[in-house]
Amino acid sequence: MPNLRHLTRSCSAIASSPVGPEATKSRLRALLRETAQPVAVVTSFMSPDASLRKEKEPVYHGATLSSFTSIAMDPVPLVTFALRIPSRMASSLNSSSSDSPSDMVINLLAANQASVATSFSRPDLHPHPFSTTPYYLSPDGLPIIQGSLGAISCKLVSKGLPLHDLRFLQSQFANKPQNEPPEIPVSELFVAQVTRVEMLESTGDEEHDLPLLYHRRTFTSCIPGIKPA
Repeated sequence: MPNLRHLTRSCSAIASSPVGPEATKSRLRALLRETAQPVAVVTSFMSPDASLRKEKEPVYHGATLSSFTSIAMDPVPLVTFALRIPSRMASSLNSSSSDSPSDMVINLLAANQASVATSFSRPDLHPHPFSTTPYYLSPDGLPIIQGSLGAISCKLVSKGLPLHDLRFLQSQFANKPQNEPPEIPVSELFVAQVTRVEMLESTGDEEHDLPLLYHRRTFTSCIPGIKPA
């Protein structure tokens, strides 16, 4: 059993030590690696660009999310996630139709779907992930990945918020003009309202009923029945 008094003093010393932005990011990454994160794949329509494709049928796109969380239940359920840019998914969501009941489906993957997460995270290695991933369509015509732990249809609250330029965000929320040019884009934050929880059939497979998690840079899951002391 560690000496809690010594541990508290050590943590206090680290917390009070002045550190720069890079050291803070490094420590945060190390901390988050020790926490298990749910793995999700967002699916939507490919951005309609006649100069790139001539197909009349809808073309689907998907991307594995490195960050996804629920942020509110009242007055409406809201979820959020971030995408690194440039990103075809970010472009698709930012150009989505305002008339559509939902803009995307967020698929929460089951423990046996690590290969699905990999397929949608590496377009260089898996350029056509839907060709090897079973799916069916939601009432709004969006792909729901078969075998997922669960899926939610969502409607964007607004276009992606740039996270690379805090001055821009501050000027937007404070209603102040931005005098300096924005920095090079890195990522965008998307906030979406949950419009429907899709009803998925259970397969009876124990791994299907457990979540896929990302922990210490690898895919894993949890062990049912074990409670913390």
